[in-house]
Amino acid sequence: MSQTIEKAYKYCETVTKNHAKSFYFAAKFLPKRKQRPIYALYALCRSVDDEVDEAEVENEAQAIKAVESWKRKLNEVYQLVQSPKPKAQSPNLENQNLVLIAWEDLLKKYKIPQHLPLELMKGVLQDTHVKRYETFDELYVYCYRVASTVGLMSSEIFGYEKPETLEYAEALGIAMQLTNVLRDIKEDAEMGRIYLPQEDLRRFQISEQQIFDCRINANFVELMKLQIKRARDYYEKACKGIPLLERDTRFTVLLALRIYSRILDEIERQDYDVFGNRAHTTLRQKFFSIPKIWLEARNL
Repeated sequence: MSQTIEKAYKYCETVTKNHAKSFYFAAKFLPKRKQRPIYALYALCRSVDDEVDEAEVENEAQAIKAVESWKRKLNEVYQLVQSPKPKAQSPNLENQNLVLIAWEDLLKKYKIPQHLPLELMKGVLQDTHVKRYETFDELYVYCYRVASTVGLMSSEIFGYEKPETLEYAEALGIAMQLTNVLRDIKEDAEMGRIYLPQEDLRRFQISEQQIFDCRINANFVELMKLQIKRARDYYEKACKGIPLLERDTRFTVLLALRIYSRILDEIERQDYDVFGNRAHTTLRQKFFSIPKIWLEARNL
């Protein structure tokens, strides 16, 4: 492995470690050969998201420009890898983002459909102009773009045989993003965003002002119970796909699933107060969950 590629993967690992602690914790249990591409995958998602967030401070046009730049560069990487003719290394590859250098290497080993990272970019850009979702179906599309695509791309690295495995990978992405939505209600509201479906707010007679004011009442608790059940239903569905993955990745995926779903438990433990404290899992909780989850994964 060249020094440049080594540097690229190290950078991707650092990005993952700093910004996705639960994801990084679970990924450390993957075989070494699968860890690097997973870090590269996450680093792409994070880099695009961060750049769009920074550009959005200026205006939406800048955010669109940032995404188009990523699309163009990623397309160049795909063309380089997929070219049927022997070809010297692209002269400008060394000047590209380290994330793209890592992607150029991982695409030589794993067939990740190009439409998946493009769909993810579409979802990231969606945050710049869509601040409300009328129905859960609309929210589902958003969750698919920003999270299920990650699960689908990861599945190509994890390894599987049956195509229905991807259906469960999609479900896990939906479950995790719904968990994010519930955990981050306060932070999103501070940015003028409400991801909870408007139809659900009306059903439980919750006004947007109540969300902005961080007020909890009996109706809000019932709303949260519905959302948590919905997320857990997708986690339950996702569990059915873990035995379909290659054996050396099952524990990692199950660990990630259990750790992330525990955020829902923490929300319940806090009496659904997502405004006072941001629900999370501690490093201690993660470590103590390992033996039980390892046994569970071993029996799959």
